Amino acid sequence: MERQNLNSIEVARKAVEIASDKQANNIVVLDIREVSSFADYFVICSGDSDRQLDAIWQEINEKLKQEGVAPYRIEGTADSGWIVIDLGDVVVHIFSRALRDYYKLDELWHGATPVLKIQ
Repeated sequence: MERQNLNSIEVARKAVEIASDKQANNIVVLDIREVSSFADYFVICSGDSDRQLDAIWQEINEKLKQEGVAPYRIEGTADSGWIVIDLGDVVVHIFSRALRDYYKLDELWHGATPVLKIQ
């Protein structure tokens, strides 16, 4: 499938829109360009159950593929509480609430610039 000419912020915004449609909560987009060489943006969100985590990542994967943006790699599972979707310049992290509180990824990347936050 040919990759459309979406820039990284457009991919991040589409991932946010899809996650929001699947009722993800505490959605954050961090601009990590100044503190990282491997990606431009992190999208971080949480779900309330394994089923919801699974629905969020599958919908992001499916909808972005329709836009010509296929993941390079997907790691983790819903039952592990953390799924990572590597979209190249955008990395999507989908957490259970407990693991998000434990790993505090938002705080770990405190040098990044918050672009969007949806509670």
